[in-house]
Amino acid sequence: MSVKFQGIIPPVSIIFNEQGKLDKKGMATVIDFLIDSGVDGLFFLGSGGEFTQMSVDERKEVASFATSYVNGRVPVLIGTGSTNTREVIDLSQHAAQAGADGVVIINPYYWPLTEENLFAHYSEIAASVPLPILLYNYPGLSGQDLNPDFVVKLVEAHDNIVGIKETVESIAHIRDMILTVKGKFPEFAVFSGFDDHLLPTLSLGGDGAISASVNIAPELGIGVYKAYKENRFEQALALHKRMALMPTMYKLDSPFVSVVKEAMKLRGIDISTYVLAPARPLGAEKIEELKKILVQAELLPKETEVEAL
Repeated sequence: MSVKFQGIIPPVSIIFNEQGKLDKKGMATVIDFLIDSGVDGLFFLGSGGEFTQMSVDERKEVASFATSYVNGRVPVLIGTGSTNTREVIDLSQHAAQAGADGVVIINPYYWPLTEENLFAHYSEIAASVPLPILLYNYPGLSGQDLNPDFVVKLVEAHDNIVGIKETVESIAHIRDMILTVKGKFPEFAVFSGFDDHLLPTLSLGGDGAISASVNIAPELGIGVYKAYKENRFEQALALHKRMALMPTMYKLDSPFVSVVKEAMKLRGIDISTYVLAPARPLGAEKIEELKKILVQAELLPKETEVEAL
């Protein structure tokens, strides 16, 4: 497994036109913006990438276009999770054929699985896919936690399972994942999923973040990561305090995909903010609330707040 995944990897917002079709021009704008900002990789078709609202063919179209357009400038990860094992394998094999560097796989949602069935699910995928696999632990949405002892068993059995995205409320869970899994397999990568967990994750020995705010303010996540790595802890903490405000914006709507796109547009990225149903456009009142949060995080000038009132 040649690619080492680390640092700041945004779960990229997927841009659509008003007919709900992939907007390749808008997508290119976002990809170029993030690469120019200095991200360490790009993750397409995560939760913020609206994969749950897409058909298999639509997901394949995004994977093919994104991988081709990035063209090796940074590592590309493709989300291939699904409720059924066959579909995950199909999507993962397609990602490999498209030239992706790895896949990110959330555990099946809807049915809670026995540990035996969950192990068999990931094992079948790992045996069928030639790419590195990052597990995606988001129990708040999947309904089932991937605990550190279970992850160790998977990593012991499959050398292409190389990391995990931990979108969990408890920093103790991330600590235990680092101590238990990285303790045994030091190359295993542990990423935080929530913005405000990046600095604690790094301080515990983790590898970075795959968090939505990087679409909006890559300078914060990248800044925290670089400052920490260069022992500039005061600067890392100052940036962390701003980044820690970001999750408050996700409470404005559910799913929060429209919030992220509106925030990107407010920050000057020229994109369509169209979202796929059942997500809906953000209303005017919520956009004003969003502006206030961005001002508070020093991502918009204060006069924006005056205009908003």
